[in-house]
Amino acid sequence: MLPEHEIPNNLPLSWAAGFERWTASNEYLVERWQGDAKQQGKDAVIEEAPVALFYNNQPHVVMLATPLDLEDFALGFSLTEGIIDFPQELSFVEAYHREEGIELWMRIPPERFDRLAHKERNLTGRTGCGLCGAATIAQAVRHPAPLSKGVTVPVQALRQALQNLGEHQSLNNRTGAVHGAAWVVPTTGIQTVREDVGRHNALDKLIGALVKSGVDFDQGFAIVTSRASFEMVQKCASVGISFMAAISAPTGLAIRLAEETGFTLLGFARGDRHTVYANPQRLVL
Repeated sequence: MLPEHEIPNNLPLSWAAGFERWTASNEYLVERWQGDAKQQGKDAVIEEAPVALFYNNQPHVVMLATPLDLEDFALGFSLTEGIIDFPQELSFVEAYHREEGIELWMRIPPERFDRLAHKERNLTGRTGCGLCGAATIAQAVRHPAPLSKGVTVPVQALRQALQNLGEHQSLNNRTGAVHGAAWVVPTTGIQTVREDVGRHNALDKLIGALVKSGVDFDQGFAIVTSRASFEMVQKCASVGISFMAAISAPTGLAIRLAEETGFTLLGFARGDRHTVYANPQRLVL
């Protein structure tokens, strides 16, 4: 049994007899029906794992997430939730696989931890929940600084990215059960894609991957295979992303935040159609 709140040293990634590392998907025996005919077979099924985030030896939150690209998730979540202000402030990330889930242990500067410690936090979260865990409205409804710059997106670049997106979603192609978040540079197309059962998790993973790579957020835009909720706009704008196209609809609160921050928000972006809900000036013919 681990001592409470201590970072484990040199422990195996699996501690239960016969337990294997968490994987993004597994095959399960199924019985398929079509009309009155049935057939035995196997299906690739997505996995979701409880992922516990620890900062400076203290538990912060438990999210349900796809156990893939978790270092990207840790960095993206820490930035978009305002736990750290700069990526360099997250100096330690270790993942420990348990039978019940995965623990991510991280270190942040004392002043950031003091700020975090003053926030009450509910230690459970639904699959990729957005505002879950915040104790007050002020904690949940953070307003990013206005975006002064931003990318210019030719409409053909948007259409091409939407057309090609499915080719980059390998996990969803296997399981049909995950959201995707993509980073697109107008002149070269889709650069990076991250996937997760939770739409917020997929976006956090994408942002984490981009920050690690030193991407200039003024040179591209994001596509998400979900609705455009308030937190999705909030997460993008908080790191300087100025343009997001969502496959499904936005919410009213998301539109108002986009208008307030100068964020370009598109919904129902499929094929050659889309609806611009805020700041259309960045989308050009």
